[in-house]
Amino acid sequence: MLKGLAITPPIIGRISIGRVVEKNGKRLPEKDDQFTITTQVQGRDGWHLHPVDAELRKANTGKLRTIPVRFLFNDADLNLRAEYSCFDRENGRPVCVGNGETCRRAGDGGIAELPCPSPDGCAFGQGGACKPYGRLNVLIGNEDEMGSFIFRTTSYNSIRALAARLHYFNAVSGNLLACLPLELKLRGKSTTQSYRSAIYYVDLGVRSGSTLEAAIADARELDARRKLAGFDQAALDAAAHAGFSNGAFEDSIEERAAVAEEFYPPESGGVDSQRDSHAQPNTPPASGLRGKLEQRAALLSGKAA
Repeated sequence: MLKGLAITPPIIGRISIGRVVEKNGKRLPEKDDQFTITTQVQGRDGWHLHPVDAELRKANTGKLRTIPVRFLFNDADLNLRAEYSCFDRENGRPVCVGNGETCRRAGDGGIAELPCPSPDGCAFGQGGACKPYGRLNVLIGNEDEMGSFIFRTTSYNSIRALAARLHYFNAVSGNLLACLPLELKLRGKSTTQSYRSAIYYVDLGVRSGSTLEAAIADARELDARRKLAGFDQAALDAAAHAGFSNGAFEDSIEERAAVAEEFYPPESGGVDSQRDSHAQPNTPPASGLRGKLEQRAALLSGKAA
């Protein structure tokens, strides 16, 4: 195994909420209110749709807001890796990755291990350059039982919901997370930081029409069949852990530029880094001359009162 190269789950497709579009000569992320499943091939008009996308849309009425999935690993932290990450927006190169306690920071002298105070308390990551960055690997269908689809996000809501659900489902099933039939769900909410408009985040649940008890029963049956066939889940989890630990940074050189373009655009600022990354387009407070006039009028009105 090559040292310094993270060995990650094989990826056969991507799951996204939105796309990168060109506006006024700049490529900027545009969020959506449904899932899109693509291949790893990108053309002039964006990522090519994966055949699974069309199959799931036929089974759904309306927008694609649920995806039936299973997981590769029983260990929740292997399925979802979340870190505070700071990318160089010019070349897409990760420069600092931390977990809130320690971080790995790339510099002229190599990679240094340093304390990680989280983005709010770190001078190096101020200005929106450092965000929570999560990668979730899921299995869709049975065509490739070791080939996963990856969902990347910088959404606090998605990372928090997915991490909680993964650990909870693994606990209640008796460490059978990899055998549970589950589904990704797109949920909406509004906050003051989204200016009361809808933001969408990814959650995890039991498949529609089923119950938790039925899902656990199915997981036990699948686990029994796998053990009878000689499937070693513990060894698979151990191999994955060793692979992730083999490199300082997970994303490959080819993936870094696309990640930085979608999640770390040059326009990102401190306020944007605190908002959900899956926010629908909204109308922020007015700026420019109109905004100044409105602010002055409000100030004068307040004084008159």
